[in-house]
Amino acid sequence: MNGGHDLGGMMGFGPIDPEPEEPVFHAEWERRMFAIEMATGAAGGWPIDEARHTHERATPTAYLSMSYYERWLASAGKRLLEHGLATAEEIASGRSLGPPAAIRGSKLLAADVAPGMATGKPYSRPTDTTPAFSVGDRVRTRNIHPAGHTRLPRYARGRIGTVERINGYMVFPDANAHGLGEDPKWNYAVSIDGAELWGPDADPATSVSLDLWEPHLEGA
Repeated sequence: MNGGHDLGGMMGFGPIDPEPEEPVFHAEWERRMFAIEMATGAAGGWPIDEARHTHERATPTAYLSMSYYERWLASAGKRLLEHGLATAEEIASGRSLGPPAAIRGSKLLAADVAPGMATGKPYSRPTDTTPAFSVGDRVRTRNIHPAGHTRLPRYARGRIGTVERINGYMVFPDANAHGLGEDPKWNYAVSIDGAELWGPDADPATSVSLDLWEPHLEGA
């Protein structure tokens, strides 16, 4: 969707100022928020794509005024309400006010967090299909403006690039974020020159590589 989160290629937001020796968490509440996100995600059984889309649904004013973990906090409340795992009154009070709701997923044990974070969750899926594009093919990104989640950023739509790698047959986030199933598609690393993205004033040595799914692309 075209929202306040889609900042790629935009100006006016100031320089990126990396923090030397940045800690994992800046405050104890951020550590707790991380734990809440992991535990509720496991219990609710929703995929990471749905969680990302919940962040994106914030108004631009809200999104841009919140810190990283503040967005997590706001989004967690939305998903708990939407999945019936908590009521608005319970979220406001910070405690359970009735019998626990049935969970769709599973309980997350503390001992399982570190191994799970270390190994991640694979997105690749088996297939007997063949990719539509090959390494070296020229492709154009589609000029789409979906109301829902998409992994094709706004600044890169309608641009010509080159397939530099076939990543595999992977879960399609644009469907998975909306409860439509994994709907896997072929995924490609596509390189787009800076001049194609930003015009003749762009640094001629600049290019951007994007991991895009087959529905995002067409032959150039």
